[in-house]
Amino acid sequence: MKTLGLVGFGQFGQLAASLLKTHFDILVTDVAADARARAEAAGVAFGALEDVAARDVVVVAVPIVVMRQVFAAIAPHLRPGALVVDVGSVKMLPSQWMVELLPDHVDLVATHPLFGPQSAKTGLQGLRFVVCPIRGERHERVAALGRAMGLTVTVTSAEEHDREMAYVQALTHLIGRSLVSLGIPDEQLKTASYQHLLELCSLIGADTFELFAAIQTQNPFAAEVVEAFVSQARSLLDQVADRR
Repeated sequence: MKTLGLVGFGQFGQLAASLLKTHFDILVTDVAADARARAEAAGVAFGALEDVAARDVVVVAVPIVVMRQVFAAIAPHLRPGALVVDVGSVKMLPSQWMVELLPDHVDLVATHPLFGPQSAKTGLQGLRFVVCPIRGERHERVAALGRAMGLTVTVTSAEEHDREMAYVQALTHLIGRSLVSLGIPDEQLKTASYQHLLELCSLIGADTFELFAAIQTQNPFAAEVVEAFVSQARSLLDQVADRR
């Protein structure tokens, strides 16, 4: 069994550990005060960053705002032939940082699991997993593992990923988080369309604001899409106002 080091044991890190511990010998690390206790409760070992970074596979599951710092911290401890994978929600910036900061003797794959603890509650079958090759050929193994776990895997470039996610994620999370903040009620006379909005709120409501901020600010294509949406909404309301 290969060894896997998991840097970051937040919501997604805990989900990743639960899904991967039957495939790898896992060692996790996290700066949170209760991380060791959470790791013990999850049945995985907890260790120092340098030990986690010295494993065969190293998965970085931290917020985008600290990801560059984490790459710099693990770089001296990576063993030759290791594979480094990130699971961030944007791909161009992490890919650039990995190439810039991590040694040439490791392979690099950028990934984006398009699911979280909420959407994976009923299993992984059919959920989407994006794989972006960066350095080396082991992206094929990452994709194969995803398919073996029941995921629908797409292999694409980091740029194409971020272009699509500007609509699929940045726009969706803006709408969903706005509805969560508004507190839309579960009305008795709801339509099917309204039910979809409630389901969107349920899926997004548990996400952290840090994730929302990263999706909006770290994807280079997000601002244009979001601004176009807001502009269209204002235009429609102006057209309605003209009819009053």
